[in-house]
Amino acid sequence: MNKAELVDVIAKKTDQTKRATEGFLDAFLDAVTKAVAKGDKVSIVGFGSFEKKKREARTGRNPRTGETIKIAAKSYPAFSPGKAFKDKVAK
Repeated sequence: MNKAELVDVIAKKTDQTKRATEGFLDAFLDAVTKAVAKGDKVSIVGFGSFEKKKREARTGRNPRTGETIKIAAKSYPAFSPGKAFKDKVAK
């Protein structure tokens, strides 16, 4: 399912226009993205949590040359599904 299909489903379910639904979805995604980028955890009970995690610096190996390289530390977004979400998918 892509964004347009998601907007269609939500619009039908909430009896809203596609334009209003897309605006809501964009606002939601923007709010979650900004909060996670700041380091805040966004929890939606029953659905899951979005948070910023940090991967430590490490050494790696260039697969082409076999040379040892340093890989810098970096942050990345992570999603942890909630129990209700996991249960629904497992059925």
